[in-house]
Amino acid sequence: MKASLTRRLDRLSVRFNELNQLLSNETVTADLDNFRKLSREHAEIIPVVDLYHAYQQVEGDLQTAREMAADPEMREFAEAEIQAGKERLAVIETELQKQLLPKDPNDERNIFLEIRAGTGGDESALFAANLFRMYSRYAERRNWQVEIISQSPSDIGGYKEIIAKIIGQGAYSRLKFESGGHRVQRVPVTETQGRVHTSTCTVAVIPEADEISEVQLNPAELRIDTFRASGAGGQHINKTDSAVRITHLPTGIVVECQDGRSQHKNKAQAMSVLAARIHAKQMRAQQAEQAATRKSLVGTGERSERIRTYNYPQGRVTDHRINLTLYKMDQIMDGDIDEICSALMAEHQAEQLAASMEE
Repeated sequence: MKASLTRRLDRLSVRFNELNQLLSNETVTADLDNFRKLSREHAEIIPVVDLYHAYQQVEGDLQTAREMAADPEMREFAEAEIQAGKERLAVIETELQKQLLPKDPNDERNIFLEIRAGTGGDESALFAANLFRMYSRYAERRNWQVEIISQSPSDIGGYKEIIAKIIGQGAYSRLKFESGGHRVQRVPVTETQGRVHTSTCTVAVIPEADEISEVQLNPAELRIDTFRASGAGGQHINKTDSAVRITHLPTGIVVECQDGRSQHKNKAQAMSVLAARIHAKQMRAQQAEQAATRKSLVGTGERSERIRTYNYPQGRVTDHRINLTLYKMDQIMDGDIDEICSALMAEHQAEQLAASMEE
């Protein structure tokens, strides 16, 4: 193992012991923000420290085997142990290098999922509903919560736009590569001659900011309007000005929330979405500098016209970024997207590892 890697692992081991002491202090929960940060850091370090301890254990076993090899009666057994130990060390070292790759600080956060119909009219809106169901079913499989923030239904049952919050550990890490253009090829329900049409939707996955204070929101820079909610919701929601629209004047970002009956709840939800969108805008500005030097698989919703195609007549789904084609359309549209998410994560990790080797 490289000396630089060993030094880094030694520092992490020391930090791990420090975190154990800090988290065992009975006053640690007095500052909940700090407690969350320490807990998150502790959870990130545990797998690395455990691997390093395993590496050290195998090194110790190797040394013992080398000493045994001096005994003629034990030499054959010892040489087999030495060979197995070297192979085990190589595997652990590779895994340690992966664990030490730069972590996305947003990986464990909840997300805001935004799906918007693109080209294709009513068929695009229906596809937006299909995508929302796909992600909702995936969330159910992982025991995550889904809360609709706002929706703009189409005339025939789809969505012109739908925004939802997905609450669950690691939501962003699993779904961050879903941002971008999604294309569907199928015969629309409104098509009378059986012709296949192509429609598109855009998906944006935005990590939730820890606290609104993380994004400096100046009340003087906000315009808050209230209005009556439109669409379904019962008599109560249509008689009160419960819907809220917030405009962030410096950036022009506008957020609406009208799903709840309480104006207070709608305002809180809208402020949360606004903070996340501003946070995402800041992140994109930082990532733009890195994008010029190496390709990133992390989608932003603006990077690509097409990241994935759903071809219904052929029953296939193709992710164009990694040339992955799966012939399991029904399962995928029912939320079985783990294979796609895992492949995208693995490809991104391989790319990071290759880049770190070149440095």
